[in-house]
Amino acid sequence: MNRFTRSAFALYATRWLAATLAFSSTLVFAQLSIDIIGVGSQQIPVIVSPMAGSERESQLVTSVIEADLTRSGVIKTLPNQGLSRITEPTQESFAQWGTRNADAAVIGGVQALSNGQFSVSFRLLDVPKRTQLTGFIYNVSARDLRATAHLIADTIYEKLTGDKGVFSTRIAYVAKSPGRFQLVVADSDGVNATTIVTSVEPIISPAWSPDGAHLAYVSFEGRKPSVYVQNILTGDRRLLITAAGNQSAPAWSPDGTRLVFASSQAGGTQLYVAGADGSGVRRLTNSGAIDTAPNWSPDGRIYFMSDRGGSPQIYRMSPEGGNVERVTFEGSYNANPRISPDGKSMVFVRREGGREALAVHDFASRQVQVLTQGPVDESPSFAPNGKLIVYASVYNGRGVLAAVSADGRVKQRLAASGSDVREPAWGPIPR
Repeated sequence: MNRFTRSAFALYATRWLAATLAFSSTLVFAQLSIDIIGVGSQQIPVIVSPMAGSERESQLVTSVIEADLTRSGVIKTLPNQGLSRITEPTQESFAQWGTRNADAAVIGGVQALSNGQFSVSFRLLDVPKRTQLTGFIYNVSARDLRATAHLIADTIYEKLTGDKGVFSTRIAYVAKSPGRFQLVVADSDGVNATTIVTSVEPIISPAWSPDGAHLAYVSFEGRKPSVYVQNILTGDRRLLITAAGNQSAPAWSPDGTRLVFASSQAGGTQLYVAGADGSGVRRLTNSGAIDTAPNWSPDGRIYFMSDRGGSPQIYRMSPEGGNVERVTFEGSYNANPRISPDGKSMVFVRREGGREALAVHDFASRQVQVLTQGPVDESPSFAPNGKLIVYASVYNGRGVLAAVSADGRVKQRLAASGSDVREPAWGPIPR
């Protein structure tokens, strides 16, 4: 490998640090707002009628459901002004929805109960057939109303599209203000942002455990990059992997029993694996090149980037470190692979003409589709249904998160007011 290529590759392996140190905005609270900047070409027209019952609570549930469905990019929510607040459909209501060209309608109510809880009901209706598709009633506390609305939106999305909804999921990301780094967890719509850990040293590479209870990440505490694991529910935190050199890019195995990570403990950066408790650290690669950015596929194989072939490319190997094979051949710079939940494709970072964009590689057809335009798009993470990909980007000179559908048609921008955000990781569907 020539000096320029090697330097460029090493730069990628450490650029997250440079980008992080370059953050200069003031963090008030790292809660995300979402702008929809592109939608699917064929959308299902749905009307969400205002929920009946308790005014403030019904407005909250209605607005969350409507916003979730709109963010999906494949459902078009129609104006609901002037519609009655009803919990049971009528012939008149079906006629109203029909005149607004709705294929489906959502009705329901939020009623206060004597025990301080709320009864939340909803019905999803097929407007042309005038039949009910699904519905349920839940009794929940006031603080669970937003989560219940996400669950309703998930149910509607799955019934209309056949795919699992991901509105009830969470995302993790890193936010930076002067002298402070925060690892933040938020609902998929950016609300309920909660800081998991705060440090004066950089935090990078958050990764969700398959059960959604833990986050692995790298912290530079004591200027020593090491792998930590934190319980999201209890706040318990432990130093998992520390060794000579730098530790980076932890990723959980599909069953949650192991983590693969990159380490320079023996000199050059190579891949290692350890138990979920940090025990049994074992080296997987011994290439003499730079091997980094590992990620597991659902079938247990490990994908990673390496310059062993002369330029940064993507490879895969068995979970024991053998049977290494190259995956990408087009282009001179392909990095940071992330495998789709169904194992049929991967998203990765491709550099062309000085721009870095996301591309998706279909394993069966071997076709590659570029999804974004750059100039610096990185750190992709699939939604657990495989339909959307969240990633780090730059907008108006600062770090933001963005999302794009796996087919490139749906685009969103997620920004935290007054702060730079990076390193997104999309959590699993709650069990």
